Amino acid sequence: MKNKLTFLFDGGCPLCLRETNFLKKRDTLNQIAFIDINSQDYDQSFFNDISYSEAMSNLHGIIENGEIIRGLDVLAYSYELVGLGWVYYPLKIKLLSPLLRLVYRYWAKYRLQITGRSDIEKICSSQCEK
Repeated sequence: MKNKLTFLFDGGCPLCLRETNFLKKRDTLNQIAFIDINSQDYDQSFFNDISYSEAMSNLHGIIENGEIIRGLDVLAYSYELVGLGWVYYPLKIKLLSPLLRLVYRYWAKYRLQITGRSDIEKICSSQCEK
């Protein structure tokens, strides 16, 4: 069976890793392929040319038809696939969705600092040269 979603995640981020592990446990039908962008095996040519630095800037997912989704849309679709779609129902509320997306963009922009990691330039200088 082909996966319905390819989920690109930052395995060096403790919070991202926790979320990913949560989803992995609940993906009993193996509908999601989880790809750690920090793996030595990560090759962007296999994943719609999403570079390491681009993947680090925002959560990325690739739907089975090749469409790239980002940010909260990746999480919402992942949760839907594992039977917990109701968790992200607030994204469907017209007045609430923009606020949630704004909060997520803030998280994506500052998550390295929030989790006590180096900035993207330092991380990318070693990872992007692979």
